[in-house]
Amino acid sequence: MKRPLAFATMLLAALFTFGYAQPRHEQHGNRGFAGGYIPPHGPTPMQAPAQRAVPRVPEHEHHRDMEGHPDAPHVHRDGRWIGHDFGPDEPRFRLDRPFEHGRFQGGFGPGHVYRLQGGNRERFWFSGFYFGVAPFDYAYVSDWLWDSDPIVIYDDPDHPGWYLAYNARLGTYVHVMYMG
Repeated sequence: MKRPLAFATMLLAALFTFGYAQPRHEQHGNRGFAGGYIPPHGPTPMQAPAQRAVPRVPEHEHHRDMEGHPDAPHVHRDGRWIGHDFGPDEPRFRLDRPFEHGRFQGGFGPGHVYRLQGGNRERFWFSGFYFGVAPFDYAYVSDWLWDSDPIVIYDDPDHPGWYLAYNARLGTYVHVMYMG
């Protein structure tokens, strides 16, 4: 008699937990246009500084390139990194001391999906590694779940000292600095 009761209790607890957790993502809006897609590689290095007729003002950047895509830096399934068209001479990416906290020694790319374990945009962590979002990308992390989102780290080939943190739930990415 104890086994069926214990099983029923565990089953009810599991159903309650699953039902309780589901609305959590809905309250944060977009579950992601990417549907869990993880890019096979990071962006390709730029060959030359981007030529623009009108310079972009970071506070007014728009990245929605087609209907249904986020207005944030994101990655297409064909491997194009939308919003990563700033060359190495872009002033906001320059750091006086690149990699001042060391280099990230965890794995890069799709074979290394990490779960956020806490923090906020200024300092977040997973698996004992700590990062901070670049202040110019703060607007793009307002819907991140800091205790559970799946994150993949890529090297930024154009901006020394920066990495790219790709949120697989949302299909968006931001520039991050390794903090140790």
